[in-house]
Amino acid sequence: MSEFIDLIKRRDMDSVKEMLSHSARLVDECDENGISAAYHMIRTGDMKWVKFLVEYTFASFNECDFRHRSALHEAVMTGDLEIVKYFVERVGLDPCRGDRHLITPFELAREHDFADIEKYFEQVVGCKFEDMYQNPVRRGFYADPSIVRVGEDYYMVNSSFVFFPCIPISHSTDLVHWQSIGHAITNPEWAHLDGLEGGRGYWAPDISYHNGKFYITATLRYNDSEKVKRRQIIVSSEKPEGPYSEPVFIDEDGIDPSLFTDVDGRRYMLLNRGARIFELNEDATEKISEAKLLYYGDNKRAPEGPHLIHKDGYYYLFQAEGGTGEQHCVTVSRSKTLMGVYEPCPYNPILTQRDYTAPITCAGHAKPVQTPDGDWYVVYLCNRSLDGKYAMLGRETCLDPITWTPDGWPIVNNLNGPSTLQKKPKLKPAPNEPGASYDSFDDGKIKPFWMFSGIPEQDGFRLENSRLYIKGSREPLSSRKAVNFIVRRQPDFNFDVICKMDVLPDLDYEQNYGLTGYYDELTYFTFGIYRNGERGYALKLFEKIDDVERFTHYVGLPGLTDTIYLKIETDGLRRVFSYSIDGTNYRKVYTADNIYYLCAQAIKKGKRFTGAMVGMYAYSGKDEPIYAAFDEFRCIRRHFRDE
Repeated sequence: MSEFIDLIKRRDMDSVKEMLSHSARLVDECDENGISAAYHMIRTGDMKWVKFLVEYTFASFNECDFRHRSALHEAVMTGDLEIVKYFVERVGLDPCRGDRHLITPFELAREHDFADIEKYFEQVVGCKFEDMYQNPVRRGFYADPSIVRVGEDYYMVNSSFVFFPCIPISHSTDLVHWQSIGHAITNPEWAHLDGLEGGRGYWAPDISYHNGKFYITATLRYNDSEKVKRRQIIVSSEKPEGPYSEPVFIDEDGIDPSLFTDVDGRRYMLLNRGARIFELNEDATEKISEAKLLYYGDNKRAPEGPHLIHKDGYYYLFQAEGGTGEQHCVTVSRSKTLMGVYEPCPYNPILTQRDYTAPITCAGHAKPVQTPDGDWYVVYLCNRSLDGKYAMLGRETCLDPITWTPDGWPIVNNLNGPSTLQKKPKLKPAPNEPGASYDSFDDGKIKPFWMFSGIPEQDGFRLENSRLYIKGSREPLSSRKAVNFIVRRQPDFNFDVICKMDVLPDLDYEQNYGLTGYYDELTYFTFGIYRNGERGYALKLFEKIDDVERFTHYVGLPGLTDTIYLKIETDGLRRVFSYSIDGTNYRKVYTADNIYYLCAQAIKKGKRFTGAMVGMYAYSGKDEPIYAAFDEFRCIRRHFRDE
């Protein structure tokens, strides 16, 4: 420990002042745990030290520590209401600003039973903690959200890329809690996924409602080797969950299509580059005019994701700009006529994240929605990262309020960027996704949170005797021809997976089945059962990281019975692999400290726009197929608690 921090801990203010007079930046010095001298001054719990820190040192309070905790987090942990009020009222710190695990000062006060501080925060924020929600509202890779309200119900779609069924549809009544209700394309013959590389497929869908029908449009992105790389599809249904019509193709190059119906009933499609528009026929099955540029964009870099609304005599054009990285943002422009000229908003970007160390970054690709009471909200995509660089969960969906300025411009969250903790909309409460943490396979159908990477074989899986039977693929997961495996989105950075499986008596030497952590055919791992000798079995951990393929660990399994439980405990990049015979007593097999590769940032190859997944696989090879039987699957998110 440094001499300076030691003096703070001993409450020797005279010596601290003397040292600072010679070296003012000592206030930023950190101890062996990364805690700064400034935060140690707050930890004294002494208002005299706090005022000295704020009013007489060079400490900066627009910065956070390595955990992205602000001085207000530290103030709460003193339990001293006077210190907390000082940081809120005199320094201007936000009780709803989250650390790297999305934990806010408000939540800390509640968790540690600081009732007086919690009550004070209620007064500052204007509501109780239980009347707030935490972003993201749709976790795991739910990228490119689009939303529509019909009556008191809200429906959202997200990109699905090469995963089948295509384009998930979710329902909510409160904009916060969402349930999967269906997909836009469920007929394998209509999916057009054959031969597509990971990251291609269905991009940036949009959902709208017109004359009693729901319409979903999206870009079907082909491989770069194809002459035509992008086509737009449109499907429709009288029911939000479907089934939807066979896709019709609109042959206009571009991405991120959306549908807009003007006040005169004429129908249009918008898409990039910039915001281009062309007219469709009444049932949105045919293009009937040439595309015209409405407005390129205010930011001028990578303008895409256009959405139009008509309000108070203006056409408002929302666009995603700046690229999909840290410069991602939302801009808006408006015009009195549909075809323009459009003027940019003086407050642009109306949504972005400029604190690149914040827990929620890369905010953009937004679509607004109005509640029955006239309030406005916007859904948009974001990233959360491990170690500041591994956005393992992919792009998720956030929600924030829109307010309208006196001069008629929309701004998101008062231009403060993505919120961590926000007031719930005043809407009818809704439950969250049911059964997403457990599947016993006794419902007779695949639950809507499961996905296949491509179209499974017709006999690739079946549900029978409360089990999911997966026919082993002839190709390994490194091949896009391996389609008989099933995955779901990784729910968070910290979670446990437990899977109960039957032990197959007739495995060949290379055949195997078990759990997988999957991003795409370029990066994944498998934790599976293999044949070991004439009668025995073994567990092997296999990793593929681009061109590197390796068996990382191997353990023999003597005396297996009819079933086995596989378990993976995930804490950030660290995963602990275990197995059990009885489902209670687990034996640790291996600890992998750096499973970094299940994310877009791991390698620079292809289109890596999805997120980490976890699920079950089976590999038969070229011989007779195996049918692996999975009895139950649990995926339990663990809420993080700091050191």
